[in-house]
Amino acid sequence: MDDIVRMEHVTFTYPATDVKESFNALNDLTLSIEKGSFVAVIGQNGSGKSTMAKLVNALLLPGEGTVWVNGYDTRDEAHLWDVRQSAGMVFQNPDNQIVSSIVEDDVAFGPENLGVEPAEIRRRVDEALEAVGMTAFRKNAPHLLSGGQKQRIAIAGAIAMRPQCIVFDEPTAMLDPKGRKEVMRIIRQLHAEGITCILITHFMEEAAQADRIVILNDGRIYMDGTPREIFTDRDSLMALGLDVPMAVDLSYQLHDLGVDLPAGIVEEEELIEALCPSK
Repeated sequence: MDDIVRMEHVTFTYPATDVKESFNALNDLTLSIEKGSFVAVIGQNGSGKSTMAKLVNALLLPGEGTVWVNGYDTRDEAHLWDVRQSAGMVFQNPDNQIVSSIVEDDVAFGPENLGVEPAEIRRRVDEALEAVGMTAFRKNAPHLLSGGQKQRIAIAGAIAMRPQCIVFDEPTAMLDPKGRKEVMRIIRQLHAEGITCILITHFMEEAAQADRIVILNDGRIYMDGTPREIFTDRDSLMALGLDVPMAVDLSYQLHDLGVDLPAGIVEEEELIEALCPSK
């Protein structure tokens, strides 16, 4: 399978300010992400997650090393729009991403800037709003929507640009449980349709839904593997101050109490089946 994102020996340094010394957010990072995959990136605050996300979309450029997106070097200004069309981005706060006073106009904003023909823009807007379940709100003012609805509009705006990859930078951090569940449903659906999804998250239950988890620490890869490989190594996660999904934590506690459970439980459904096997 081809890589949609490839980073080789990437270092990124934030310059000094009046209140903070310069520091390396990423340190000699090498990482490849395959087309069509679903990768969750986790780590403590300051581990480099959001910096990595912005490098994928060329919002930041590496100080050292190279970032390729869909075969384009992100430092090549001639291909800046190719990079951003290949890799869309959804941020933590949808209010920072919504630019228009009408929902459908906001979704159309990206394709318009790419020079897409008006008839094609209308088709893309229709399809994107349908994909996130917001067609009925197309004429609404975004500021009147709930946080979860705004985030769905932000995702629709990314979808309308027809990217091969979408980077979600903590898209559920400001949402209630219902909103988080809905956004994750959309991400899983996009992945099922073949879009590469890169999810930056602090919620371990969300990370457990990915195909692969990358843990960053001090701007470097600390662990890289499947959810089962990552979350069954509870000691390594605890050493970083990271949580594990509820099902993993509960299975460990039950095991310590003498309950006979199979190793490698990650999902709630697996734990329920282990405790109450269906006949």
